[in-house]
Amino acid sequence: MDQPHHENENMGAGHITKRNYLIGFILATVLTVVSFGLAAFKESMPRNVIVIMLSVAALLQMLVHLYYFLHLNKSSEQRWNVIAFAFTALLIFIFVGGTIWVMYTLNLRMM
Repeated sequence: MDQPHHENENMGAGHITKRNYLIGFILATVLTVVSFGLAAFKESMPRNVIVIMLSVAALLQMLVHLYYFLHLNKSSEQRWNVIAFAFTALLIFIFVGGTIWVMYTLNLRMM
């Protein structure tokens, strides 16, 4: 009966409980409702404030999913998973940032 916990710990997932899933679900739901609320009542605030608040909500939601559902944390068992995730995020930042930079400079040169 205790077998799933040993398998989870051997795979580096740690102790997984229904409580953690419930907390993650509630946080993800609240952040989703906040995002939809910001988009629905966009006339009440300036556009740049809404964009910043939506970006923060998206970042928080990503962190909630990584911690509560993908079980990425600072434990020694998760070190390689976190390093792989950080490297992937760095590559995406370089590719997307580089593409935006190239398109911006090309736009300036065409004007």
